[in-house]
Amino acid sequence: MQVSVEGLRVMVTAGAAGIGRAIARAFVDAGARVHVCDVDEQALEAFAKECPAAGTVRADVSSPAEVDAFFDDAQTQLGGLDVLVNNAGIAGPTGRVEDISPEDWEKTLAININGQFYCARRAVPLLKATGGGSIINLSSSAGVMGFPLRTPYAASKWAVVGFSKSLSMELGEFAIRVNAICPGSVAGPRIDRVIAADAEARGLPLASVRQTYLNQN
Repeated sequence: MQVSVEGLRVMVTAGAAGIGRAIARAFVDAGARVHVCDVDEQALEAFAKECPAAGTVRADVSSPAEVDAFFDDAQTQLGGLDVLVNNAGIAGPTGRVEDISPEDWEKTLAININGQFYCARRAVPLLKATGGGSIINLSSSAGVMGFPLRTPYAASKWAVVGFSKSLSMELGEFAIRVNAICPGSVAGPRIDRVIAADAEARGLPLASVRQTYLNQN
């Protein structure tokens, strides 16, 4: 079944690289009106050149003020909202729980789950005004299976699933769909860093740990 997204107004967090870029680019190519934020200014510049019709702005979703600025900037161009893609997230630290600092724990949750809340609370009034729409929250396979040595990341991604389920029940009467996507490992620099850190923490060969990640997909 094909669904047309032509003309839909779409906001994507961390939309200039990785999964976010692929999502944003797919919407652009399908004729949607897209506005993305990212903390990586170089990636934003590259995305803007690749997709000049899309709006771009630097924003850190762990900051409510920067999320507000992202939404304010997007709404001057979009004039409403049909789809929010809460994609922004970080891998967080790798290590045994007793070795993880409170600062690293808090930073991981601040971006991975607090950021989704900050964006959703701004998006919901816009979606209600539209008469419905969609919120897509990026979780992870770690959000349904757990992930040893990655407790901050796994905890944040389990939180995304619970947040999404609760929102879907709360917003269904307004014709707002809420879904969580739980991807496995995706090739790229971030997963390479995660695998290297995991291998070091476990004292195992890099190739062996990489195969373990592949087997989980």
